[in-house]
Amino acid sequence: MWEKAIIGMAALRVLSGSIEILAALLILKVNQVEKALLINSGLAIVGPVILIVTTAIGLVGMSDRVSFAKIAWILLGISCILIGVRK
Repeated sequence: MWEKAIIGMAALRVLSGSIEILAALLILKVNQVEKALLINSGLAIVGPVILIVTTAIGLVGMSDRVSFAKIAWILLGISCILIGVRK
């Protein structure tokens, strides 16, 4: 049987992928660069949110097996990824 954390993480990734596919179809439908950029900008919010929430679920799911120091390193790594993508 799957752990609850695994089901939650997978569900969020399926949701994220579905949003990406729907956005791609919407971009094709509108067929205008300006509107396509607006849709794409909306996706820039979805990606980091899914990353943070999925990682949080994973960390909560394994918090009893991982030391606080390792969790801090993981959070620092995620922060570096978000800062690097942002700038």
